[in-house]
Amino acid sequence: MRELVGRFERPVFSLCLRMLRHRQDAEDVTQESLVRVCRHLRNWDRSRELLPWVLAIAANRCRTALEKRSRRPAPTASLPEPVSPPPPAPTGLGEEVTLVLQELREDHRTCFVLFYEQELPIIDISEIMGVPDGTIKTWLHRARKQVAERLRQRGYE
Repeated sequence: MRELVGRFERPVFSLCLRMLRHRQDAEDVTQESLVRVCRHLRNWDRSRELLPWVLAIAANRCRTALEKRSRRPAPTASLPEPVSPPPPAPTGLGEEVTLVLQELREDHRTCFVLFYEQELPIIDISEIMGVPDGTIKTWLHRARKQVAERLRQRGYE
């Protein structure tokens, strides 16, 4: 099991961080997802690749976490908001892309990350996200277009 966790921890965490945009939540959901993978490994269809199955579990756990987050009661007005320093200015294209990805719709961002960072084929992304291949292609097209537009606005050609 340690080998399994070691093999998939990084891609699962990367996906969770992109979807949840909160490090602690991403760490929690990564751990929860990997425990679930280990518990349900016997249900995996061995004729298929393991990574898409693992990432599908993680994506579903992220969606559940996002739903729970949206149902949390709003913080009370009596508690002062913690003051956090403004994020540092991006220093390179990689950081700019990371910031631009945060502006994408959740489904477009997830699709983009699975395709470009995890290098998964469209058919696997379709399976992970539970939507048709054509929808994935549309989301990828829209995400690429929005990323390119935002980068141009920030001075990148």
